[in-house]
This record gives sequence, C-alpha cells and structure tokens, in this order.
Amino acid sequence: MTRPSKTLRPKTSKLKSTARPAQTASYQHPEAKALIRPEAGAQSRFKKAKPKRTYRYDSSLAPELQWDGQSSAREAGEQQLAEIEEQLAQLARQREALAALAKSGKADAGELKTLAAAIEAALANARTATRELKVLGRPFLNWAGKAERLSFEVPSLPLFIHERLSTEAILATLKSHRSSGQSDFLRDYFGNPNRPLHEQITQSYEHENGWQNRLILGDSLVVMNSLIAYDKLAGRVQMIYMDPPYGVRFGSNFQPFVRKRDVANNDDAAMTREPEMVKAYRDTWEVGLHSYLSYLRDRLLLARELLTDSGSTFVQISDENLHHVREVMDEVFGAENCVAVIPFVKTAGLGASGIPVVCDYLIWYAKFAPSLKYHQLFLPRGVGDDGAAQYTWVQLTDGTRRKMTKEEQESPASLPTGSRAYRVDNLTSGAFRENTTIPFAFEGRVFHPGSDKCWKTTREGLEKLTGERRLQVLGNTLGYVRFIDDFPVQPLKALWTDTGTGGFGEEKYYVVQTTPKAIQRCILMTTDPGDLVLDPTCGSGTTAYVAEQWGRRWITTDTSRVPLALARQRLLTATFPYYELKQPSRGPAGGFVYQRKQNRNGEEIGGLVPHITLGSIANNEPPKMEVLVDRPEVKKGVTRLTGRFVVEATLPVAYGADGEVEDLGADADWTERMLAILRASPVLHLVGRTIRLARIRRPSQALVLSAEAYEVPPDSNVPEVDHVAQTQLRVEEPRNLGRIVALLFGPENGSLSERIVREAHDEASMKSRGYAHLYVVGFGIEPRAREYLEHADQLGVPATYVQATPDVLMGDLLKNLRSSQIFSVCGQPDVAVRKAGKPADAPDTGDAWYEAELRGLDVYDPIEQKVDSRKGDNVPAWLLDTNYNGMVFHVCQAFFPRTAAWDNIKRALKAEFDASVWDHLSGTTSTPFTAGDQNQIAVKVIDDRGNELLVVKKLGAV
Repeated sequence: MTRPSKTLRPKTSKLKSTARPAQTASYQHPEAKALIRPEAGAQSRFKKAKPKRTYRYDSSLAPELQWDGQSSAREAGEQQLAEIEEQLAQLARQREALAALAKSGKADAGELKTLAAAIEAALANARTATRELKVLGRPFLNWAGKAERLSFEVPSLPLFIHERLSTEAILATLKSHRSSGQSDFLRDYFGNPNRPLHEQITQSYEHENGWQNRLILGDSLVVMNSLIAYDKLAGRVQMIYMDPPYGVRFGSNFQPFVRKRDVANNDDAAMTREPEMVKAYRDTWEVGLHSYLSYLRDRLLLARELLTDSGSTFVQISDENLHHVREVMDEVFGAENCVAVIPFVKTAGLGASGIPVVCDYLIWYAKFAPSLKYHQLFLPRGVGDDGAAQYTWVQLTDGTRRKMTKEEQESPASLPTGSRAYRVDNLTSGAFRENTTIPFAFEGRVFHPGSDKCWKTTREGLEKLTGERRLQVLGNTLGYVRFIDDFPVQPLKALWTDTGTGGFGEEKYYVVQTTPKAIQRCILMTTDPGDLVLDPTCGSGTTAYVAEQWGRRWITTDTSRVPLALARQRLLTATFPYYELKQPSRGPAGGFVYQRKQNRNGEEIGGLVPHITLGSIANNEPPKMEVLVDRPEVKKGVTRLTGRFVVEATLPVAYGADGEVEDLGADADWTERMLAILRASPVLHLVGRTIRLARIRRPSQALVLSAEAYEVPPDSNVPEVDHVAQTQLRVEEPRNLGRIVALLFGPENGSLSERIVREAHDEASMKSRGYAHLYVVGFGIEPRAREYLEHADQLGVPATYVQATPDVLMGDLLKNLRSSQIFSVCGQPDVAVRKAGKPADAPDTGDAWYEAELRGLDVYDPIEQKVDSRKGDNVPAWLLDTNYNGMVFHVCQAFFPRTAAWDNIKRALKAEFDASVWDHLSGTTSTPFTAGDQNQIAVKVIDDRGNELLVVKKLGAV
C-alpha cells in the first residue's frame, strides 16, 4: 500500500509557486504482521524472560566417525556399502520380474500385492541404510574444539524498540512545523499506536501489529535467536544474505569510526570497541581460523532455522576461506542443497602472490533445493557479447543479407543503422519422426534432414518459415534465420563480470561495502515483493537499502554502532523509483506492473520481452513473454522514500532472588568480573582529568553499591595493579591512598535505570559510609538517570557516569593497549532550547514556538588522552524528538552537519522547500516547532564511534 504525502501543497512564499509540487510516497506492507515488541521505556518492568536456547549439532558428523586411509573401519564400511548396493540391485530385478508376472495374468492379485509391498519396503530400508552409512563415511571439516562442542547455548533476549523513523514524517514535520504529539497523521506515518506502559508489558510478543522494517543493534547470534524465540519468525524468512569477516585479520571487514574508512591491520589507534567485531576480526581471536569456523557455523545453523522451505542463504566471502566456508555450509545445509558458487567482480586488489584478485564469491545454498524459489534473471544481449559470438550475419534495411565484415564483428556500433544481426541456426533434430523426416524444396533445391534425423517442424511449418524469410542456405545445409532481437536478452549465469566498482562509482559508506548490484541479483532471484529478507551483517546497510528499493521487507542487524549509524542515515535520506503496484491495496505483496515497451529504435526496454522461437513462427503462435523482474513500470513524478522503520536493541532483563524481574545492576558473577577488570585496569579517564583507583573491594553490608575503592592522588607511589586480598577496605591501609569512593556497576547487557541510580546515590550519600564520590559504570544509561547524576551533588555526594566499552565482555581477549582503555567519560551534549518566532506559513493558533540548537559535545580521546571539545557542526548526526514520551524516540527532525546527506531528496523536492529548510537539516539549529502533550523534547547525538548520547529538555521552563 502506498500513501502520497499529505504535505504536498505549498502554503508559503518560500515555496516556488510556479513549479508543480512533487509527490512523495513510500511502500507499506498491509498484509504482513509482526508480534508487538516493547519500547525501550518498558525495559525495567518487562518480565517475559525466556531461558537460554540450546542448539545441537548433527550427531552424525561427530569427529570420532571421521575415517582416514589407515582405518580398518573404512574398508569394512565400504564392504557394507557394496553389499547393500548389491541387495538394492537384486530387489530392483525382483520388482521387474514381479511386474512381468503381473502382466502375464498368471499370479493371484493378493500375492502380487503382498510381494510388491515387501519389495518396496525392503527397497526403502536399503536406501535409508545406504544414505545413512554414506553420511557416516563422508569426510568432513574438523577444527580445534569441534569434538568437545556438541551443542551451544544462546541467551533468549527480547528486542526493545529505541527509535521510530519515517522520512515522510520528517518532511511532514518540516511542512507543518507541528509536534508529532499534536498530529494524527504523523502518528500514522510512524506506525505508532502510543500504547501505555501496561499494554506494552501485557501485549508485547503476544499480539500482532502491522509490519515495520527493523534495524537492530546486537550480536547476530543473539538477535537471530530472539527472532526465533520471541518473534516466532522460524521458517518465515525468504532470503538471508551474510557478509561475514573474510578472515581473522583485524582490519579485514570493519571500520571503527563513522567517517574513517582506512583501517590498518594491527593498528592500535584504529581498534574497534565492539566485542563481536574484535572477536571476529582481530588476530588475537582465540585460535584463529578454528574460532572463525565455529563463529560461522553457529550463525548458519540459526539462519537455517529462520528460512522458509523455499528460502535461500547467500554467504559472501573471498578466496581466502572460500573452501572452508563451503565445507561448513555443506555440513549445515547438506551438500545436496548447494545451488551455486558465484564469482563476482570487485575492485581489484593484490593477492598473496602479488597477482591482482578481482573477484569475491557468493556461496548460495537452499534450505530445501526441491522447493527453491527462483526467478531467472536476464542480461541484455548484443553482437559480440558472451553467448552471441555466432551472430555474424546482417540483414540491411532493404532486406538484403550478407556476412558481417571483420570490422563490424569487432565493432558492432559500425553496423548500418536499422540493420538486424542474425545467425543461421540448425534446423534439424537428432531424432526420427515420420512426418518430419521428409524432403523439402527451397529456392530450386531439395533438402533432406538425413535418414536418422528430422526437421524441427512439419512441412506446413517449413512453408510458414519460408514465407517469413526465416530460412537460408549455407553450403548444402538448410538453416533457420535467428535474429538477435528475437530474444534480445540472455539468461544470467553464475559468473558476474559487471559488478565491479571503481573510484568513480557510487560513494562508499563503509570500508568493505558490497556493490548493490550483487545483492540486488540475489534478492530478485530468490524473493518476491513483500517477502522478508534478513542480513545479520549490516555493514553500511546495503542489503536493507536494496530490499527497500525492491519492495521487500527487511531486518538487518549489527553488533557495532558505527554501521548502524551509517545505515540509519543512508536509509533515512534515500530516494527510489516508484514501481507501479499491480494491487495497490496489498502493497508490494500484490506484485509489480510489467509491460512491453520499445524505444524509437525498436529495442525492447520494458519488463515484458517476447521470446520469438522457431516453433512460435512455424505454428503461427504468439511468442512467449518473458518477465524481466528488474524492469517494473516506474510511475513518473513520484519520489519514493524509505518506508517507516524502527531501531531496536537487545536488552536482557535481570532476575531477583525470588525470581521476579528487577532492573538492579548485576549478579554476583558479573560483579566479580567487573571487579577483576577494574583491578587490572584501574584508570578512569574523566573529562578534564584522569584518576586511578586502589584497593578495589566489595563494600561491607551494601544494599545496592557494587564496590568501593581509594581514589589515589597523582603523587602516590601505590602500585599500578593492586591485588591485595582484604575483605574490607579500611584494614591497615597506607595513609597516602586518598579519599574513599563508591562504585555502581550497571547490568551486563542493558542500561542503568533512574531507580537503581537513585538508590545507589542514596546509599553512597549516607554519612556512615564516608564516601566522597560515586562512580556509576555502565554500557548505557537512561536519560533521566543521566540527568539525575548531573545534579547529584545538590542531593548528596557528587556522582559521575563512566562509560564502559564492550571490551569488558571479551574475557581473556581483553587487549591491554593505550587505546583500549575500558572506562572513559563522554560529556553530555550542550543543547540549548529557546523560544522562536512563528513561521510565516504556520497557522495562528496562539501556541508558543521553540527551536533547539546543538552547541557542542565533549569527547574524550583515549589515544591522545585529552578532551576534544567539538562544536555542533562537527558531529556525524543529531536527531530531535519534539514530543518525547520517555518510551521511544520519534525522529521528527534529523540533522547531518558534516555531509550533504539530504541532497537526493532536496533535488527531488526542490519545488517544495526553500533552500533554508535544507540548510537547517545540515546545521545545528532545528526548524521551529510547537510543544506536544508531553511538553518535553529529546536530542540524540551520534558521535564518531556511533555512540548515542541523549538529552531530555522540558519546554515549560523555557
């Protein structure tokens, strides 16, 4: 279903009244449903926790069954196979004899039926035994740890919606200058029913709602398991595209910064902070290739669970580990479900031997090959192209025919205008049919197909071909004239030489961005409009971008915040052709419109192409129309935008002693883990200063607090690493250790809530404790909790939020480098909100008008060990929700100060907005807006590492 924009008519002098208003639309999927997911604001009270899921490997592939040339079991197994195959042959002969006996009529019907059933049962048993024995005897890929790991567990974590995005909603906000809280149609654009908290708790993952595409932050394994356990999507994904790391080298397939694409292997300064990224790409990744194969096999197993029976999986890989990945996929999907290995050309790079490597590979497996959904794709075919080398004759405009010159064959563009290239094709078939193995007279000569052959058509058909000038004599042979434009396209084969990208191609958003053409072909070959596509390796979001372009539903996920930041911007500011829908009420699921169209030169340019054959001409039948699925009809005058989508993340819940779900910080194991890490790396980099902790311990009789420590003065001689084993902090301590501070550790996966922060601060402020400061350490923090800490010194002891990098989750893989400091502080964005004048084109309702400005952001650089104070125009992105409800962030305005991200839409809608509107979206000041019913706004700032920093401001105080 489509919806033209409701904000199309110009109302102000800023709009170019002489120009025709542009029309915008986006695809929706009214027939597709998805289970309701809770919003981020419901996380602390969400109680629908599920246990970990265990996935078992195929026990028939256990390493102890692997045979080699020295094993006597191999010979015994081969002997058994030979005996079974002999029994199969004997049974087959008995079945044939039984059939002959039945035909003779000399046997009793009951006897025949009983014998036939027995033989069929024996055949089935023998086939099954043979198949199982062959599986047991088949060699397979083994690697370190595989024998000891017969299954694996994955946490079952719910997904919480953090952002709702719609490009149409942003444009509508710019047109109306209104808050989303006061506009029903904006709610519709976001697809947000604004459910209250109690409904989100009770209805989430229980009831269905309309579909919204999904951009998810989280480990791909955990996210896929969540889609299975919570979203019930097992067996409902049509196509999965995976672009995993090509190898185990650190710099092979990621980038740590939004605007930095040059990544060097083993370069400490470029080290990423996300655990899966480091696990996957760093050269210290456990046991290298062995861990890589385990990483990949686990994800492929869950991918198979998610696929429909007609579904496909594509894995993009280089030649470095192509052979290993193919073997792993054989194990997971079964070798019989391998469809193809497709080399596709990329930008050339040097291989290990110095020879340029010009292609990567797509390994294509079906879940169940007999049920595979497949659409043949076609490429244009011209003289001299692959498969068209024999088109060496030409028919001129006056009807004369001749052989092409050498120059014409080498340069088809030199052929005379209006001429038609053709080849003389074989007119006979290697068979004998009495009515077609006949002599035929043509141009004064008699031709015969041969005593053991026949014509491909009847005498009447030959006469029809004669009348259509479709016959030609070559030597002593009568042939069929096949014009190249009889079918001006050729089937796409499993070698793609036209997918390379160069320096003058499309802008690259990511260090190893895949060309959209390769992904587009995978989607078009194996899915229909409205089908669901999953990419667990988001990167720059190319799969989601292409799926959106072609009307497919999509889910994409990444463990790194950098690619998600890039993908969000790319999708939010994209424009696409509007493909006409066959059944608009059904949306893309109803299919696209295809028509036959020709240009002035008579060339086929539409989505329906006639396939003229010898049979269609000879039998006077209309030619078969082939559908070129990549050529649907485009509706002119409509700019299609990305449909609404959401940003989600995995945020697991924590359990209390009585089994009730709580939002308290961490369990005992997690606390011990954090204590060990903090003792090994006791330096905290704060804005403007660096502190070192010593004697880090659990506090005695603490209710909420996780630890206490001494804040060491700069001139102290206390050892850098402190392993003193004392149960209480104040027993026989040196006098120069400094003041005592308290620490709170946030949850292992999730954000610190306002409640836990308040309780920790109340406990730390007790005089009996004697703490001088509270440090709250976490991976994320809710806006209200962060705001509370900013003013904590007015309520008790001062407090500071300390950001923990996800390296903490990496166990023994933690890298002790200067740039790998695991704790740091990022200052809150400096956001100003002030009253603004009413826009000239806005209705006079008496409402107050406001505008928000991003003044700057303080970011700590652990490499240079200094604070980088940046102005608002030097951040990758900042987003504004003009009516923040505390549950989910609605992106009402999106700003990309460093880039010209909005240029595509700006050009398409140049008649709709004055240039100053687009200047706002690339600047630091919002367009004016009115207050919504929440009377507060939220500003989210994205820094260079993809971190999201949220500020909430009340409007009543402005």
